[in-house]
Amino acid sequence: MKQRDFQDFFEMCRTRAIMQALEEDRYDGDVTTIATICNGEGGRAVITAKAEGVVAGLGVARQVFSLMDNSIKVSTLSGDGDRVVPGDVVMEVEGSIASLLVAERTALNFMQRMSGIATRTREFVDRIGHTGAKILDTRKTAPGLRYFDKEAVAAGGGKNHRFGLFDLVLIKDNHIDAAGGVGEAVRRAKAYLAEQGISMKIEAEVRSFDELALALDAGPDIVLIDNFAVEDIGKAVAYARERYPDVALEASGNVGLHNVAALAETGVDYISVGELTHSVTALDLSMTIALEK
Repeated sequence: MKQRDFQDFFEMCRTRAIMQALEEDRYDGDVTTIATICNGEGGRAVITAKAEGVVAGLGVARQVFSLMDNSIKVSTLSGDGDRVVPGDVVMEVEGSIASLLVAERTALNFMQRMSGIATRTREFVDRIGHTGAKILDTRKTAPGLRYFDKEAVAAGGGKNHRFGLFDLVLIKDNHIDAAGGVGEAVRRAKAYLAEQGISMKIEAEVRSFDELALALDAGPDIVLIDNFAVEDIGKAVAYARERYPDVALEASGNVGLHNVAALAETGVDYISVGELTHSVTALDLSMTIALEK
């Protein structure tokens, strides 16, 4: 699959997920709004931060309101990746009160989750800012929300690892055991890509110094050093840099704010952090309606 095809795929995932979220909430109508709001009544609403953090999902919220009612006017007062404090207005929307109310929770759900991810990502990025390492996300995302989770990581200053199973050969423990060893798994992957005429990077996970040596000899583009103690990661980096300086190195496994700086200081290129997307604390945001005078 070529890179330009990825973007079409991402946009399809995004639109489909937003429509599904709207449909599961409104089904055949918002009975409360129908019962209490006069048909055709217009107004304005503001979305405000109620906690300190990094905002994300503004474009997604815009699309939610547009798919709900394309006559809604949206103005953003912040950008994805901006820091916010309680009371900051990040978005204004204007149009049919009924449409605003139906879309409200869906827009906020996306924004709050994405802003929570962006906020946590920024904490990790800031913690290793004195090094050359980059923070990566993983595939530990909420089913159906991967596009949004990864967009939020990028807004927080992190980098996206592979999107799915199709855009990187990532040889992990089960592949290694089934193939008979990490070296054999890498060689099979290289042969397959060459046979198919596919240009794609190969990453291999290693669980020991023996596997590190075997993986490096087989020639992957990236080596994932998984669940090593910090001091052992330092030794692994020194070993790899001396023999194969062009191979990128990634650390993973039990990464938290308490140890991410020490991991980055070993000299690895990347640190993948599952908690960015598998343990999300949403950033509190709210929408308030102001009726037209």
